This record gives sequence, C-alpha cells and structure tokens, in this order.
Amino acid sequence: MVKNTPWTPEDGAGETPKMARAALFLPEASDYIGSSPAESKSLAQPVTTSPFVQGLIQEAQHHHLPISVGIHEPSSDPTSSRIKNTLIYITATGQITQRYQKLHLFDLDIPDGPTMRESDIIEPGREILPPFPTPVGKVGSQICFDLRFPEPALALKRQGAEILLYPSAFMPETGAAHWMALLRARAIESESYVFAAAQVGWHNAKRRSYGHGVVIDPWGKVVVELGGEGTGEVEVGFVDVDLEKVERTRKMVPLLRRT
Repeated sequence: MVKNTPWTPEDGAGETPKMARAALFLPEASDYIGSSPAESKSLAQPVTTSPFVQGLIQEAQHHHLPISVGIHEPSSDPTSSRIKNTLIYITATGQITQRYQKLHLFDLDIPDGPTMRESDIIEPGREILPPFPTPVGKVGSQICFDLRFPEPALALKRQGAEILLYPSAFMPETGAAHWMALLRARAIESESYVFAAAQVGWHNAKRRSYGHGVVIDPWGKVVVELGGEGTGEVEVGFVDVDLEKVERTRKMVPLLRRT
C-alpha cells in the first residue's frame, strides 16, 4: 500500500525518511489455522520465540517495510485455558509497536450448516486501541468478526483514523452473504479507507475461508478485490492511498451525529 505524499515524522514510530512510504497488510491468523481447539492452543507461541513472527521482523528490517499481521499468542493470564487472536504492527526497524486483541468472537450455529465457537478457544480483548500513525496513514485496528459492529469503527474515526483494518478468515457461508456489504458499510459510514486482507481456500479438512481480500475507499468504492476460494491462488493487491480523498469525502458529506 503506497502513500504518495512526503514523509513526515508523524508517519510512524520507528520509521525514517529513507524508508519506503509503504506498508504490507496480511490476514487474520496468518501464522496458522488449527484443525482442532487443542491444536490451535498448542501452536500458539510468544512473539519472542515464534519463528513466523521473528521471520517477519527480519523481512521488515531487510526490506524497510512495515508489516501488519494477525497471529495467535498465549494468554497473559496463566490460569486461562484460551489463547489470544491479535493483530500486531511491525515497524520498518523491526519493532512491534501495536498489539490489538480481537474484541468480538465468532460463535456460529447455522441449521444444517457449519457450527463454530471461537469463544471456546480465544479470549476476547477488552479495549479499542487508539489509531496509530503509519507511512500510509493513521490506522485503526479491528479483526474479522469486529466487522459486524459499527460502533468501534465510528469510535476510531472520531479519534482520527483514516484507514480501518479488518484482517479476516471469513467462512464462505457468511462471506458470500455479508462480507462485501459490511465492509462497504464500514467505509461509507466512517468515510475512511478499509483494508481487509483475507484468508482464502482450504486450511484443513474442516476449515476453509472465503477470500476476496479488498481495499475500499472513503466513498465506498472497491478499488482492489482479490480472488475467492475457488481460485486456489495466493494473491497480493497494491493500492495508492490518497489521504486527501478522506478529507474531501468528509467535507463533502459531513456526518454530524445526533446522539
């Protein structure tokens, strides 16, 4: 994701003018998706020992490229039997400066369809983190099922977010019905860019994801859409981020809420 404006010190902690004005946004649970609750719990590692995270830190440093990525981490509570679903931000110098823990958990029970209880495995987060500066704009973090709730998106906009993140592993059944409608709604009502990097295809014999990773602009226009579960391909999308469009949209249609 490339920002075509001059670098300033506010562009992101840990960045310098020599570094690329770009960032890479990866899906939820990019480290793994387990085939059972027991496997999911057993695979969770702290970032300090996770080969996946440590590898991304090295790549961020080598390419001078910040990376936002969804991972699993052990609970901070030693008595907890669950793990955390988090979104971390790695700066171009390899520092983890943001860590958002998923607030809303996906419990699904469709008659004659899939059943899933994320709350059996994942412990929910407790706070909406303030937006933070990056080389491509001021970012507000959310994860997957958070998408169904407009309140966090509006809270992040009030705090100055220009880009909302929804890294996801949406199921095909709910994805086909709700994915694009919800993402466009969040972009339109917050007048922000929405970046939704998405898992795609089969992960194991039990689990597959809808795909259709997208970027949506503040007017609700889909500017990038990647393939769905039938493509069988991993894809990367690129977009120029026009932060002036965020400002123009908010001036053209001021959304003054009556609360």
